[in-house]
Amino acid sequence: MWAGQSKWSKDSEPMGEINVTPLVDVMLVLLIIFMVTAPLLTQGVNVDLPDAESPAMQQNVEPLVVTIRADGAIFMQKLPIDIKQLAPRIKAMREQKPGLPVFIRGDAKTPYGRVAEVMSLLESAGIRKVGLVTEPHR
Repeated sequence: MWAGQSKWSKDSEPMGEINVTPLVDVMLVLLIIFMVTAPLLTQGVNVDLPDAESPAMQQNVEPLVVTIRADGAIFMQKLPIDIKQLAPRIKAMREQKPGLPVFIRGDAKTPYGRVAEVMSLLESAGIRKVGLVTEPHR
């Protein structure tokens, strides 16, 4: 058996503390990553929503969002779509997920006729309930 001395002397005992500097460095990097990516998680196309007083809705399901820009361009989620393709695409999506909620995000400067046209197409696709997305009064 080996009966040698340990490599630690009484004056230089091992440190009993954890070095937290690397942990803090990693946490700061993660914080910066989340701060940069959080604004990118907004849903849909950037539009100036009209102001209205309404309570916030609690949803467990990711809704289908149809966005109408001020120039009349239509987007489904974030992808542009021709108005002729809107009803068939939504009908196909609703066949896959029957309870899928549908929301319309219309720019405040969108002509009312364009919003009514989209709502009419949604009704022809079998959508009876449509939510209109607004912003709270500032």
